[in-house]
Amino acid sequence: MAVAEYSKLFVVLMGIGTVFFGLICIIFLTMIMGKVMVSMQPKQQPTKAGDTMAEVKKVAEAHPQTSDAVSQDVLAVIMAVLSEEQGTSSRGWNITSIKKSI
Repeated sequence: MAVAEYSKLFVVLMGIGTVFFGLICIIFLTMIMGKVMVSMQPKQQPTKAGDTMAEVKKVAEAHPQTSDAVSQDVLAVIMAVLSEEQGTSSRGWNITSIKKSI
């Protein structure tokens, strides 16, 4: 039984071609799955900086203060807005002072 001999160049080109074909398939699969996952998520309106400030003002108006201290609800809203804008978690944050402006 005769064994077929392939040249080294053919083996190298076949290996490179196989790898690139596999990578291209992975790219298309990732693009398709990305579109499927985006279509499955509920639509959310992008928030603007003015919208988030309006939300903070609404919460502040809903909870009037008799002193200069900021309530825990307003503090939670401020922390949520800041962490959303920066895209990070607010767990490690330490707020030392919040003062109301007139």
